[in-house]
Amino acid sequence: MVHQVALYKLRPGVGDDLLEEIIRRTRSLLLKVPEVMAVRSGRNLDPAAEWPFYVGLDFESRAKQRIFMDDGAWHKFQHDVVHRYTANHLIFEYELDPGRNVRYS
Repeated sequence: MVHQVALYKLRPGVGDDLLEEIIRRTRSLLLKVPEVMAVRSGRNLDPAAEWPFYVGLDFESRAKQRIFMDDGAWHKFQHDVVHRYTANHLIFEYELDPGRNVRYS
């Protein structure tokens, strides 16, 4: 199983109310994609944090992750949320199955 973690910096002017809406919109958009096993999104507990917005996604495999990246809901999320409200991002990918060779994920 693959877990993708994305950390986002917000654009100036994105306040708490808008961040709440972004978190809800993220979940509703990305849960529509059948290849996604789980969606987690939220805010950093430290209000002064450099990366205040987080999205975590679980996939059965890297192949399912690649299919997800071609889905219209992912592109809508990129357009409606990422490009509109965020200034920068970091993405990390982890293999969750112990002992599994990551090249076969």
